[in-house]
Amino acid sequence: MKKRFKLGVIGCGFMAHAVLRGVVLSDFLSEKKIIVSDVSEEALGKVADLGVRTTTDNAYVAENSEFLLFAVKPQNFEETVKSLAGYKPEKVISVIVGLKKNTIKNSIGIGAVKVARCMPNLPCSIGSGVIGVDMSDFNKSMDDLEFISNVFGCLGTVLSVDEVKMDAVTGISGSGPAYAFMFIDSLIDAGVKQGLAKNEAKILAVQTVLGAAEMVQRDEQSISELVMQVCSKGGTTIEAVKVLEEKNFCGIIDEAVSACVKRAKELSER
Repeated sequence: MKKRFKLGVIGCGFMAHAVLRGVVLSDFLSEKKIIVSDVSEEALGKVADLGVRTTTDNAYVAENSEFLLFAVKPQNFEETVKSLAGYKPEKVISVIVGLKKNTIKNSIGIGAVKVARCMPNLPCSIGSGVIGVDMSDFNKSMDDLEFISNVFGCLGTVLSVDEVKMDAVTGISGSGPAYAFMFIDSLIDAGVKQGLAKNEAKILAVQTVLGAAEMVQRDEQSISELVMQVCSKGGTTIEAVKVLEEKNFCGIIDEAVSACVKRAKELSER
């Protein structure tokens, strides 16, 4: 039976809001084809300007949507499933951190449920994110694969990955913006200490990181070759690079990512 809505979203927090804005403002999907539910009227009010249908009835959303996107906190998922009043959705998309596909399926119960597990990141809120997505349950339907890819394509770059890699995705891109923010903030602080005004240091740091990232994306050279292009024997950059190497800069990043991935695994195995 044809559903009234193409996309139903349960939970209207930050990431759900980002998804809805991306989908509606890109004109990928008409707001008339989207319905959102949340226990908070205040949260629903924040998406009113998008023109999507809103309700506090999760069961209604599940029953009337072809694709059901869960965007609730992990600790609230079981309660959310209960609120579906026994209805078992067939096509599920999850942006819930640390919740495996089998956990979602087992909670929903016996049925032909297919689950796409997604790991978006904070820059998705401005259309510059990256989203790791396991869509393997939908491999027999190109239409379904295309729809899921397009939903998240409105938020940034979509990378199709197997679920076993999702914890690593969390460590690199899910949590990665925090590492980048800290690096940029450190550059700004260092610039101020060297006599720059804070706004000057911010412009220099931000544009330098943006430009460097663009070169890595575009250039066919390896990153180590790009590093050496900036360095010259007896010059200034090589002195800075020596300090970073002596302080084990790469090792610190590796340890940080490993700690993040370890915690992601712990959360997903609860």
